[in-house]
Amino acid sequence: MSTPGPAPAAYRVWALPGIPEVRAGDDLAKLIAAAATGDGQPGLADGDVLLVTSKIVSKAEGRVMEAADREAAIDQETVRVVARRGTLRIVENRQGLVMAAAGVDASNTPAGTVLLLPADPDASARAIRDGLRAALGVRVGVIVSDTFGRPWRSGLTDVAIGAAGVRVLDDLRGGLDAHGNPLGVTVVATADELAAAGDLVKGKAAGLPVAVVRGLPHVVRDDGTDRGGAGDDTGARELVRSAPDDMFRLGTSEAVREAVTLRRTVREFTDDPVDPGAVRRAVAAAVTAPAPHHTTPWRFVLLESAAARTGLLDAMRDAWIADLRGDGFSEESIAKRVRRGDVLRNAPYLVVPCLVTDGSHTYPDARRNAAEREMFVVANGAGIQNFLVALAGERLGSAWVSSTMFCRDVVREVLDLPAGWDPMGAVAVGRAAQAPRPRPPRAGDDFVVVR
Repeated sequence: MSTPGPAPAAYRVWALPGIPEVRAGDDLAKLIAAAATGDGQPGLADGDVLLVTSKIVSKAEGRVMEAADREAAIDQETVRVVARRGTLRIVENRQGLVMAAAGVDASNTPAGTVLLLPADPDASARAIRDGLRAALGVRVGVIVSDTFGRPWRSGLTDVAIGAAGVRVLDDLRGGLDAHGNPLGVTVVATADELAAAGDLVKGKAAGLPVAVVRGLPHVVRDDGTDRGGAGDDTGARELVRSAPDDMFRLGTSEAVREAVTLRRTVREFTDDPVDPGAVRRAVAAAVTAPAPHHTTPWRFVLLESAAARTGLLDAMRDAWIADLRGDGFSEESIAKRVRRGDVLRNAPYLVVPCLVTDGSHTYPDARRNAAEREMFVVANGAGIQNFLVALAGERLGSAWVSSTMFCRDVVREVLDLPAGWDPMGAVAVGRAAQAPRPRPPRAGDDFVVVR
């Protein structure tokens, strides 16, 4: 953390001419050093930052792949598909970067081949920095850049995918602005800003793959600080948000699949309070389920007070014990069953989904009336499934327990519900006390019959 000082009065950025066509096995540091010290060039100095286009790094490292079909190369470099529209794919690649086409490039490379990104861009940047130090005796920073699109913004810009000897993030949190106001969230992506500045002078088709920034020595780290220890610099990896911190990690279809997968029955909850707003958002998702006759057969009773939860659960327990005694169970067996049913009592929040059949049709025969009610029951289940999946999307655990269905009159009386509301179980909601056990995979084909 630091307090921002005065901005530099000026800095200079220029493209470095004289870099020849790069081939596999070339020493980029030597090529750059020769170009930087050529006729009419100002050379390199301590505190300079070199901005190196990833294409020439890929070529030097032999990351050229014969591929008649670029799509196959994209498949090879893809870890997961984030979004897709027609042939365009936004994916997470092997380097952990989310970008179009996994960074596979078919331009500036011979026909029938594609360029893959460097396997480890941070290591590539370190090799260039160390090579320049050995060749010229200068302490410089190095950024390996590539061209990205950005969510919510039109156009492309260069960003840092590898870095060495550069302060890639400038964390100003805890400092003060010019008016003395505390800075609470300001973390500047310095390496990306440098990469974009370099792209302004390199261009996309000018054959100038390297640029130099001079006049910003404060962004260059001391030698060796990216090797560990105090002031550790982990390279451009610092710029990639971790999955838990990334609110926009998932594409639409992927988000739906993950929310469905996250929906697990939770038996143990923490004491953390549940955000009522999150539950209401889940209800809003629930009532988008399909229903017969343009009806809305769902009602959700939210038990937000401890008194309401305890009152309902005590009354349900007493009714259950009376039923078990009537069935001839021993007192010891009854006590065990009641203890196993404590999942609702352990949850910090309860929801009682109810079925209403307003708008249902009445027929002259019992068969069609039974089918009519079944349609409403199925629609209610679809709404509750939406509700559970939406809770999972809010990172809330849940358990749908059927117990209220066995004592509907008691539930209606305790919660003062209309006679036409049929409780369809109860949903315990809260933060899971522990991670769920691995779920055995289920193949969809095992549940499919084709005619």
